[in-house]
Amino acid sequence: MTKTSPPSIIALDGPAASGKSTLGRKLADQLGYLFFDTGVMYRAITWIGLQQDMNLRDEAAITELAQQAQIDIRPPSKNDGRACDVIIAEKDVTWDMRGDEVDGNVSIVSAYPGVRKALSEQQRRIGMRGRVVMVGRDIGTVVLPEADLKVYLDASAEERAKRRFNEMIARGDKADYDEILRKVIERDRIDSTRAVAPLRPAEDAVIIDSDKLDVEQVFANVLALCK
Repeated sequence: MTKTSPPSIIALDGPAASGKSTLGRKLADQLGYLFFDTGVMYRAITWIGLQQDMNLRDEAAITELAQQAQIDIRPPSKNDGRACDVIIAEKDVTWDMRGDEVDGNVSIVSAYPGVRKALSEQQRRIGMRGRVVMVGRDIGTVVLPEADLKVYLDASAEERAKRRFNEMIARGDKADYDEILRKVIERDRIDSTRAVAPLRPAEDAVIIDSDKLDVEQVFANVLALCK
C-alpha cells in the first residue's frame, strides 16, 4: 500500500469569525506547517493608515501605502494567544491591530484592488513555497487557486458574533453582542459584494458549516481530508 503525503498547500477561506484562524493554527501545528493568516496584512495597512491619520477612503493613497509598507510576519515570540508576530518598523503591533477602529475599517481597505494586488503577490510568494496553511477570504479563488486542498469554513452571522463576543470577554475586553453582530453582518456585505476577489467558496472547495460543530469536530473533519 502506497503512503500518500498530506497536501502541501492548504487554502482555508471563510467569512469573519468563522473559526478559520483557530482551525488553521491547529492544522499547521499538527502538520508542522507554516500558519499564515493573510488578514494580518490588511489589518496592518489599516492600522498604519489610522496611525498616520490618513483618509482610509482615499484609494490612491492607501494603495500606495500598501505598495510601500514593510510588514514582517514572524513566529510568535510571546505565549499570549498570538499566532505570529506582526512587526512594522521594528515595533510589535500584533495586538494593536486588534482594536475596534481597525475592525471597523479593514473591509474598506481590503476592498481596494491595488491593495489586494500588492498584498496578494506577497502572500502568493510565501504560499508557493509549500508546507503552508494559508487563511483568508480569497486564497482558494485568487491567491493560490492551485492549492492542493481548499476548505471553506462557514457559520451563521449570529454564531460568529457569539464567538467573537466570548473571545473579547475572555481577553478582559468590553463587548456588546448586538454591536458585534451588526459589524459581522456589515463585514459580510462588504466582503461578498466587492468587485475584486469577493468572498465566495472556490468551485472545488470542501464547504464545512461549523454552526453545530465544535473546534475539535471541525479539526477532525479537515485533518481527515489531509490524510
